[in-house]
Amino acid sequence: MAHAISLDALRVLDAIDQKGSFSAAAEALHRVPSALSYTMQKLENDLGSQLFDRRGQRARLTEAGLLVLNQGRELLLAAARLEEAVQQLESGWEPSLTLALDTVIPEEPLLALIGEFVALGKQVKINLIQESLGGGWDALYAGRADLAIGVSGELPRGHYHLQALGDLEFVFALAPSHPLALLPEPIGIEALAAWPAVVVADSSQSLAQRSSGLFDSRQLIRVASMATKIKAQRMGLGTGFLPRHLIRHELAHGDLVDRRVELPRPAQTLYLAWRKGEVGKALNWFVERLPNLDWGL
Repeated sequence: MAHAISLDALRVLDAIDQKGSFSAAAEALHRVPSALSYTMQKLENDLGSQLFDRRGQRARLTEAGLLVLNQGRELLLAAARLEEAVQQLESGWEPSLTLALDTVIPEEPLLALIGEFVALGKQVKINLIQESLGGGWDALYAGRADLAIGVSGELPRGHYHLQALGDLEFVFALAPSHPLALLPEPIGIEALAAWPAVVVADSSQSLAQRSSGLFDSRQLIRVASMATKIKAQRMGLGTGFLPRHLIRHELAHGDLVDRRVELPRPAQTLYLAWRKGEVGKALNWFVERLPNLDWGL
């Protein structure tokens, strides 16, 4: 089905409005005025509506003309973005990139880096999702993410590139008013198991889910993120291991206290991971810079 409005006609209409006359618009478009007059007359005939009021010395847009111009400019902008996106894709810049950030990693360094990428002016849509425990690996496996930041645990071999980001130190932390805070150290496993524990739920959807607990508790409080786990333990709802770098402020101000336990949680190395064979320029841009960020670990 042929449409009355073409991009060429919209470009002519936009030029006439911006330049103020048919002759000035024709010069800007490197065309003769008669060609522009023919294009506008044809557009008016096809639409069955007058776009210009020609009663004065200067043709002025009618209400219908303003409607076509305003909405037509949106179409011209969309067409320009589409052309740029195609050219960008041909040059190796992928149209979108999804980053999966584990909730043990602070957001601020990554957000600052995303700001630097945005300043490049590339038409790459950045999607930021948050995952927990094995969720980063699951996001890569299922294709929900192109780059996983802060994955740990048993590392898959052969299908992924890995780059170490740093070591995650855990401390057993609880509210100073919690009964366990008053016990002598190291706190025994039986004493720990007698009180509720707060755990972060694994966000995996396809792969087998992991558990973050090292001991069984009489009651579990399962939350979606490390930030919520920290809040719950500050409120005294339960206990558990927390990344030291995320609770430095709480420890310094006494909102949380760390205690030695009989079964400490060993440090974990966190990794940046992405699928082998991925060659997008946006992916490479982030891969080159993410390992050099100060994650505060």
